[in-house]
Amino acid sequence: MVLENSFQITEFDPEVLREYDIRGVVDKNITENTAYTIGRIFGNLVHSKLDSSKISVGYDGRLTSPRLYDALSHGLKDSGSYVFNIGMCPTPMLYFADYHLKTDAAIMITGSHNPSEYNGFKMVLNKHSFFSDDIQNFQKIISTTKLEKRNGKINDVNIIDNYIERILQNIHIKRKLKISWDIGNGAMGVVIDKLIAKLHNTENILLNKDVDGNFPNHHPDPTVPKNMQQLIKSVKENNCDLGMAFDGDGDRLGVIDNFGNIVWADQYMLVLCSEIKNLYKNPKIIMDVKCSKVFFDESKKMGCLPIMERTGHSPIKEKMKELKSPLSGEMSGHVCYGDDFYGYDDALYVALRLIRILSNQNESLFDLVDKFPKTFSTPEVRFDVDETKKFLIIEEIKERIKNTEGKIIEIDGIRVENHDGWFLMRASNTQNQLTCRAESTSQEGLKSLIAIIENQLHLSGVNYKFTV
Repeated sequence: MVLENSFQITEFDPEVLREYDIRGVVDKNITENTAYTIGRIFGNLVHSKLDSSKISVGYDGRLTSPRLYDALSHGLKDSGSYVFNIGMCPTPMLYFADYHLKTDAAIMITGSHNPSEYNGFKMVLNKHSFFSDDIQNFQKIISTTKLEKRNGKINDVNIIDNYIERILQNIHIKRKLKISWDIGNGAMGVVIDKLIAKLHNTENILLNKDVDGNFPNHHPDPTVPKNMQQLIKSVKENNCDLGMAFDGDGDRLGVIDNFGNIVWADQYMLVLCSEIKNLYKNPKIIMDVKCSKVFFDESKKMGCLPIMERTGHSPIKEKMKELKSPLSGEMSGHVCYGDDFYGYDDALYVALRLIRILSNQNESLFDLVDKFPKTFSTPEVRFDVDETKKFLIIEEIKERIKNTEGKIIEIDGIRVENHDGWFLMRASNTQNQLTCRAESTSQEGLKSLIAIIENQLHLSGVNYKFTV
């Protein structure tokens, strides 16, 4: 155990102060002093805003998470906060703890789907996402604010059984289903055995359930097809009704149908909408700018009111509160239920809702998705660029393309819809990457859209070729 007085308040590398969280490479620009400083600043902020500072803290299965937790919790304690240590857990369980324990705020130590050398901090204040300018202000606070040192307390709390009980509430499986689960050696492994033990009328196969921050079997990012191959094989070999995959901290869901096809988030969101439309009159459903036009068209036909929002789980969760949306999501697999739930992204709860829908009918998941129009599309393509240039590249492209044919949407990056379909180019808020996606009703149309993207990238000094 590191002694309290060995931690010091330190300035931040500006690169780690991101849009939705604080994240970087451990022992390079994220250190134990970084974690301690976050604790001192955040605890002080919570106390100043709410005149109370009870904070739930959890951490994922990365090898560096325990020592960052130790430093963070001491920083919170020295800010005068009362720390509820949830221990190792998926991020959604930490969000649940914030409600269940009636804390003022919550911090999750997680690198999410980043490579194993990364780690970071997701924050919630007064049941709202803590992001954007709130995070950017951390650097200013160090130089302008005297962080008063107070005496707080750290208390260990086990809420796994409470969490499992809550997410299974109102989940009744009518038709027996066979399910393969790929935990990805991530933090969902902490709870999956207890969940499966209480999930009646199902037969379950568990892959990679042991938490291992080395991620020895594949990287825990279900948006990348190569990471889904083990689950696809399991579904096919075991004749499963569906497969479920989680990212490293359990807030994003990947889905495989009964024939081993990847069901992307905008496709399974339509299946989720088929239930929601019967529970609400004209429900407002939020999806991000990376989402298929098919989703917006088909959900509207169902009687939903689809709303396009910029990418990012934090802004989407805040928009949900504003619009009282019962269901929202984004292409990366962050899906949030306001219906019968808290409005945050819990991949396990979303999986249970999908299982419940599937068990209430005789059609397979393939059949449910096959009803929607077919398109030709690229996956969500992400590639590295210089962190300092990623937003400049998108601004250059916006300027060049502003008079192009079609509808231009600038909610987040640039999305162009024309007679061939649509394409999107945007800068990632969490990594030094650009994200691109294109979709068309024909192969030729898709080739045309890809050619535009590749040309625009080339004009900005980025040489990237799609493989579709």
